[in-house]
Amino acid sequence: MSVTRDPHTDRARSGPVEMIVVTDGDRTAWHAVQAASASLGLVPVATSRGNPTPVDAQRIIEAARAQSHGPVVVMVDDQGDGGAGPGEVVLADLLRDERVRVLGVVAVASNTRGVDGVVPDVSVDQTARESGGAVDKDGLSADGPLLGDTVDVLRQAAPGLVIVGLGDPGKMQGQDALADGVPATRAALAAVLDRAGGSPR
Repeated sequence: MSVTRDPHTDRARSGPVEMIVVTDGDRTAWHAVQAASASLGLVPVATSRGNPTPVDAQRIIEAARAQSHGPVVVMVDDQGDGGAGPGEVVLADLLRDERVRVLGVVAVASNTRGVDGVVPDVSVDQTARESGGAVDKDGLSADGPLLGDTVDVLRQAAPGLVIVGLGDPGKMQGQDALADGVPATRAALAAVLDRAGGSPR
C-alpha cells in the first residue's frame, strides 16, 4: 500500500531532527524510555534499541526522519564493552551529522570497569530528583565522573552538549519501575528538554 507523505510534516524536508540520545538499549531500558517518552510527547525510535546497538547511525537517522513529530529519543548501547563499541560509534556519528540536532544525552551509569566516564551537567537520582555530580547504576550519588560503558565518547563532544546522568532505566532498586511511571527516566528526559530548549511539550 502506498503512503502519501505530507510535506508539512516530512522531516526530510524540514531541517534537522531534534533528538535525545540515551546510552542504554536493553529491553528494560526500552520499555522505560517508551513510557517516559509517551508522557512527554517524545517519540522513541524502536530501530535503535538493542544490546548492543544493532544498526548504524544512518539507519537510525532514517527512522528518526520518518517520524511526523518529535523530538525523538534514540538508544545506543555497548553491552558492557569498556572500549569504543558499536553504541559509542553510533553516538559519535549522530553528534557529527548535520541532519540531527542532538538536544542532549542521558548518560546511563553501569558497573563497567576500565572506563574514563564523563562529568554530567546534572544527574537524576533514583528518587527522580536532580543532583549535582554523578550517580551510579542504582541511581545513588557517586564520587567522580559518571561511569558507563557507552559514555566515554562524550568527553570529546562539542561544548554545550547537555549531559544528564542517570542510573539503570526502569530499575534503580525498584524505584524506577514501569508500574510507577518510570519517574527517574522521565525526569532525566525532561531535564534535557529544560536545558536544551527543545520543542515544547
